[in-house]
Amino acid sequence: MQFWELFKTSWLSLRTNPRRSLLTIFGIVVGIAAVITIISLGNGVKKKMLSELQATSTGKQTTEIDYYSNNSTAAMGFNHQDLEKIKGKFSKVANIKVNNPVHRVTTTALVGNQAANTRITLLKKPAADFKLLAGRKITADDLAVANPVALISEKTAKKQYGSSSNALGTAVEIKHISYRVVGVYRSNKSRYKVSFLLPKRVFYQQNTLDNGNTIKMTFNHGANVSQESKQVVKYLKKHGSQHKQGSYEYFDIGSMLKSVAKVIDALTVFISAIAGISLFIAGIGVMNMMYTSVAERTQEIGIRLAVGAQPRTIMLQFLLEAVMLTVTGGLLGFLLGVGLAKGISLALPFKAVVTFSSFLLAFGVSALVGILFGLLPAKQAANKNLIDILR
Repeated sequence: MQFWELFKTSWLSLRTNPRRSLLTIFGIVVGIAAVITIISLGNGVKKKMLSELQATSTGKQTTEIDYYSNNSTAAMGFNHQDLEKIKGKFSKVANIKVNNPVHRVTTTALVGNQAANTRITLLKKPAADFKLLAGRKITADDLAVANPVALISEKTAKKQYGSSSNALGTAVEIKHISYRVVGVYRSNKSRYKVSFLLPKRVFYQQNTLDNGNTIKMTFNHGANVSQESKQVVKYLKKHGSQHKQGSYEYFDIGSMLKSVAKVIDALTVFISAIAGISLFIAGIGVMNMMYTSVAERTQEIGIRLAVGAQPRTIMLQFLLEAVMLTVTGGLLGFLLGVGLAKGISLALPFKAVVTFSSFLLAFGVSALVGILFGLLPAKQAANKNLIDILR
């Protein structure tokens, strides 16, 4: 029997009991829809997260190299000479700039005749979210002209000078720069729980563009981010201006993005596997229906065997019926899953992403379920003995 004739025969057989066929298909639809919905939402989460964490709008990856000093009195890890050396050696694969995002540092301060390690916060703009107890605040004019003034905490003022008023007008030497104390403050905010507030521009000697503890590299397309970053760190450990006073470490954003993507994929597969349990239950329903169909059509099988049909043809017909049921359910489930994913994403901060591989998954899994759970009933139909049927 040709395949087209076999297909038409299977279709007509399924139509003889449409209600049972539809109920069997429904189980497959639910299982496939659940899996497609979860995968589409998982793809959407991954795309959204990677776009949020991606280094640049053009898709280029970035990495940062940080300098960690062995002691609090060391200079900044990167200076103008370091920057020029790195640019000259690695500019073909990356754009490099010095960045100093740290506004709270530990350094040595000379207060009166006493020198001690001190925590300071550096101000880029006037601060208003603390309580001023004496004197005045650091103003925008102070920051603009790099006026060497400082605010001292209430705790430090009482410890060093006995009272807040005694601290006003005194001099504090930090990194060889003398600052005049113009105010005393109190604050519960963590960024101000330090001994002094200083103008950032003064602290960095007006060289913030060329000095810092971090360099940020944006890599061109095609560059091996991890390998090139390791080469830069290796170079700095030998030729960096402060390589003997500290260490260089890098943070690879590209590697982090890959790790995040793997975690999301793993979670998606795990949840999809749980949802796929319904496919197993639906497959059992397909097998049950096919066994029932074989039992009900014993006379039909006998007549076909009597007129010369081969057992192999009988088995293929029943197997094809099972596959037609599951594939139909798989395609309908795919459409339902896409619709559910799109609808759910309307209430979420990301959009569901449906890929062609999801369609192939729905089609392939549903066909596989039909083959696996339809094979035994089809073999039972093919193994029926004509003599037993005629009796």
